[in-house]
Amino acid sequence: MSTVETITNREAAWLTRNEPIALDGREELLLELIAALAALRPLTGRRYNHTVRAFARRGLPWLSKSQVLDAYERLCAAGRLPFDPDLRTHLQMKPMRTQAGVAVVTVLTKPYPCPGRCVFCPTDARMPKSYLHDEPGAQRAERHAFDPFAQTASRLRALETIGHPIGKVELLVLGGTWSSYRRDYQEWFIKRCFDALNGFEAADLPAAQAANAVGPRRNVGLVVETRQDHIDAGELRWFRYLGVTKVQVGIQSLDERVLALNRRGHDVQATRDAFRLLRLAGFKIHGHWMANLLGATPAGDLADYARLWDEPAIRPDELKLYPCMLLANAELHDYWRRGEYAPYGEEELIDLLARCKVQTPRYARLTRIVRDFPTTNIVAGNKKANLRELAQERLREAGTPCRCIRCREIRRDPLPAALSLHDLPYDTDATTEHFLSFDSDSGFPAADRLAAFLRLSLPRRDQPHPFPELAGAAMIREVHVYGPALNPGDDSRGEAQHSGLGAALIERAAAIAREAGYARLVVISAVGTREYYRRLGFAPDGLYMSRSLER
Repeated sequence: MSTVETITNREAAWLTRNEPIALDGREELLLELIAALAALRPLTGRRYNHTVRAFARRGLPWLSKSQVLDAYERLCAAGRLPFDPDLRTHLQMKPMRTQAGVAVVTVLTKPYPCPGRCVFCPTDARMPKSYLHDEPGAQRAERHAFDPFAQTASRLRALETIGHPIGKVELLVLGGTWSSYRRDYQEWFIKRCFDALNGFEAADLPAAQAANAVGPRRNVGLVVETRQDHIDAGELRWFRYLGVTKVQVGIQSLDERVLALNRRGHDVQATRDAFRLLRLAGFKIHGHWMANLLGATPAGDLADYARLWDEPAIRPDELKLYPCMLLANAELHDYWRRGEYAPYGEEELIDLLARCKVQTPRYARLTRIVRDFPTTNIVAGNKKANLRELAQERLREAGTPCRCIRCREIRRDPLPAALSLHDLPYDTDATTEHFLSFDSDSGFPAADRLAAFLRLSLPRRDQPHPFPELAGAAMIREVHVYGPALNPGDDSRGEAQHSGLGAALIERAAAIAREAGYARLVVISAVGTREYYRRLGFAPDGLYMSRSLER
């Protein structure tokens, strides 16, 4: 058997894109259809299907959302319709899916033993550690027998069918501790994800990555989750070989007593050491922090949350703020039955989350506020899934809204006429960070709309660098432009994307690094952003890309 696997007929069907409809002789019907859909507010799936069915009886074929959007944009280009970004968003289903500028595709690894023994973590033999079989993402993975190609391809097809551009894909690989899986499985898994993005089977991972760098569906971010006690320089070089750009790590708590009670298996210093290596290697750091763990109190949690930002060695870029959920298949359930653990009450929990959110600095993004466990699995305690909204409402009433990145993203709002470039510097234990951002010009720091940002790391040169190949270089760890996602090559029509904001941020970062005495600017490029950075003067440099800062 060849080492190059053959794509099955089923896989080929997943990769088949919705063919654009021919406009010849159908313009008038298409114009009527678009007008009819535009009048339906909200455009539910039932209303959409009823309307498309009626036009199919008049001679149009059955059209998917992506085909309707393609026809709308071509009619606009031909001058038959004025372009309206709100209408384009209206024609999509679940427009929030790509409002942060990328299409997120989540895949799950196969069930595999986890080295951790945390008392709060559920065990489901059908799933990787900490996941339940009836979580939405886990259900999709199980339907596809945890095959990475099938999961990626089917998710891409689903997003495209409801009208979302899938030219920029952030691949989120979940499933316990990534580093505990065998490396041959890891490489195979990532390669199969890239094969699904590319639409064909490559000979090996480097070949799949090379094809993706110039392909129509590019990977602009690759995320894995692991434990801090698995992170060292060799592991991070392996991550870069795979194409990883962001790492999720379970902080859980910065209280040594709480970590020990919950049998986390590492101390706080392990988190500090891991974050230092991740930052110096250029990775985005996505932490998980949990309230209401065994031995915790609301007052202790509030103080612990403050330490995330007060302690220079921590300060993650993103955070999942997870209140502990009491599940029957977690060891914590035994503590609860013995009366040794009690979940916080709803009012107590909402108050704590609101007080945590208001402490979050502008350079951090609170990605999630609650785990997506179905409420039927929760034995006692909070069962509400909208904790973020409840906490935000409390903050609005107090006149102290959250200023984290997620709460300020521009999303589908038009790009403001006046944007200001701001520099928010802060120190870590190994670097000086510059959070460069384009904000709406309504009074900084009160500006409430964020259009784009860049994370620049300047490593301290009085300390030995754990990655000699990066010594003496400034590092761009992230460039992100918000607004509705656009495919590579698409022109901006008033959105933040493709309007030059990213390039302007990079030039400002280069100037800051040059003024600080650095001779080289390195970027941790995703596979699918290599061509973008190449156009801005960067060239391949080992596992990274770089450009000289010498005049």
